[in-house]
Amino acid sequence: MSNKWNMRFLRMAEMVSDWSKDPSTKVGVVLVKDRKIVATGYNGFPEGIADDDRLNNREKKYALVVHAEMNALLQAGHDSRGSTLYLWGFAGCPCQNCTKHVIQAGVRKVVYYDGVPPPERWADELAAARLTLEEAGVEIEPCS
Repeated sequence: MSNKWNMRFLRMAEMVSDWSKDPSTKVGVVLVKDRKIVATGYNGFPEGIADDDRLNNREKKYALVVHAEMNALLQAGHDSRGSTLYLWGFAGCPCQNCTKHVIQAGVRKVVYYDGVPPPERWADELAAARLTLEEAGVEIEPCS
């Protein structure tokens, strides 16, 4: 797909990231197959869980938050097979936990916005996730 289309879908992922109520990290995903959006996702608490002060407590927040990638995969179901995942807000690739689900769901490519480097505390995990994606044959493409 051309860089023009990649940027269009990344801009949509950026818009979706704004739906997150997380005060510190906003991540958005758009799953696309044949230039058609099959699902979107943003990071947040599960349905029915209040967006309250737990969002400001890292330990409590991490125990409850569903990552944008997982929200999109759950929404897409079988339609994720053969799709491209556009990721905004987390440069490099999904986290290691989401990576294994991305692979298992049949996503063939991850396109991410590389204009903002990830926090240093995530460097080792993202490096491991990238290696896992590469081993599984999932293409990884930066875009800016």
